[in-house]
Amino acid sequence: MTQPEHQIATSVLVIGSGGAGLRAAIELAERGVDVLVVGKRPKADAHTALAAGGINAALATMDEEDSWQQHAADTIKESYLLANPDIVRIVAEQAPRGIADLERWGMPFAREVDGRISQRFFGAHTYRRTSFAGDYTGLEIQRTLVNRAAQLNIPIHDSCYITQILVRDNVVFGAYGFDLNTGTRYVFHADVVILAAGGHTRIWRRTSSRRDENTGDSFRLAVLAGGRIRDPELVQFHPSGLLEPENAAGTLVSEAARGEGGILTNAAGERFMSRYDPQRMELSTRDRVALAAYTEIKEGRGTPNGGVWLDVSHLPREQIMRRLPRVYQTLLELQMKDITREAMEIAPTAHYSMGGVWVSPADHSTGVEGLYAIGEASSGLHGANRLGGNSLIELLVYGRIVGEAAAEYSASLSAQRRSRIVLGEARSEVDRLLEADGQENVRALQRTLRNTMTEHAGVVRDEAGLRKGLAELDELEDRIRNVGVHPDLAGYQDLAHAFDLLASAISARATLECALERRETRGCHNRSDHPDLDPSQQVNLVWAGPGWIDREEIPPVPDEIASLMRDVDTAGKLVE
Repeated sequence: MTQPEHQIATSVLVIGSGGAGLRAAIELAERGVDVLVVGKRPKADAHTALAAGGINAALATMDEEDSWQQHAADTIKESYLLANPDIVRIVAEQAPRGIADLERWGMPFAREVDGRISQRFFGAHTYRRTSFAGDYTGLEIQRTLVNRAAQLNIPIHDSCYITQILVRDNVVFGAYGFDLNTGTRYVFHADVVILAAGGHTRIWRRTSSRRDENTGDSFRLAVLAGGRIRDPELVQFHPSGLLEPENAAGTLVSEAARGEGGILTNAAGERFMSRYDPQRMELSTRDRVALAAYTEIKEGRGTPNGGVWLDVSHLPREQIMRRLPRVYQTLLELQMKDITREAMEIAPTAHYSMGGVWVSPADHSTGVEGLYAIGEASSGLHGANRLGGNSLIELLVYGRIVGEAAAEYSASLSAQRRSRIVLGEARSEVDRLLEADGQENVRALQRTLRNTMTEHAGVVRDEAGLRKGLAELDELEDRIRNVGVHPDLAGYQDLAHAFDLLASAISARATLECALERRETRGCHNRSDHPDLDPSQQVNLVWAGPGWIDREEIPPVPDEIASLMRDVDTAGKLVE
């Protein structure tokens, strides 16, 4: 039975109710522009809420020598020279304004006794520039933005799945979707669509993304609309994700556990970091610790479950309870494990998509008129290694910029040209999946895809493995054509999972093809058959569809920033 179809008109449609989407919507509402936010999970529980460490801005409240130029220099150096210098400059220069916005809306930042916003070291920063709110910074930012959105009466429909962005002659005119609970169809007529639906880390078996989030939705929606994907192969793996229980595999154990004195050992009890970074040991960089743990496991020195041990039980119980309360609570809830007495079994876990939809530095437009992308859905800031705390400030800076650009673009239009053919195709796509009664189970195919990506495009890659991954993906895509979709009394989640699977397959292909093309080792991208950094590969790889990869030159770094790029002294600091 065909579900009813509701027509909704708005000037701007924002896809994604996390920090990026909400900040853009707030900017639009404050300018008096009609805006609607849609998302597939509750707005208070968006992925932004999981961010723990902090948010970066060169406020110089703790170190008066700090500057936006130094922030930019640290970011570009940590990116292994793959970050776009123009995007980095905009984020670093406008970061203090992003903090001021949050402060104005009631964000409870940690403060010094004299009232200054407190800042701490986090990652390879030259100075203390990470503001925070305990170890729940992302959650407090999300709460602050949700509250501000409520004050502005911004409508948020957070049980809506967008299946297609509607485009006619490379110009956006809306989007198509359905309600996750009732199946009601929606046609959103909009001058502008802002894509803020996250990254693609859920396509690996172990990931810090929860079930049904970061499945690559942004990649699929952008590519089908005529957009492109930049550097999808650049994925940050966090060193410490839990192995059990299976439904929570990849849940993060904060790096603060290492920062407080936690010890990493293999199955033989060896403190293996001495082989990889004897000076910094457990305080080494995130990419190096992840590579070390992966190597121990791959070479047969891991635990029977395929992990390594992280132990804080030698630390005073009071220190653990005071400095690692979230880690203690997580292990107690998920495994009934008391970390003051027992070690934690961990393995590297897919954590952050540093690549994403291609966007212009000035306003994050995508090349499709009226389509913008922000947050983890976009690309250009992080390069081959993300500097800790930069992802949250990116949401604030570009959320405001994109909101302003969207308002101006919408106001400039004299008319909106629609297409019945395009709308009919979007409607038919949903109809076909709802009528699908094949033998393949969507969840089983999702697991197969995640296994393929974990085995062939994980922490370490090589040509043979990547080609095998592509062959397995070819087989999987054939099987996807034979899925069965079965909505039930609980809602239309099965239909959403089918679209998640389609998005994950596109994201996997983009990642595998670009990982094969990048024949070097740089930052998070480790090619065992090309172990050295290749200066000729200091380019962005832009994927526009199967087999279609362009090499994009990166603009030169301005002298005022290049002169500040240097190795950061990390003695006694946990680096990211």
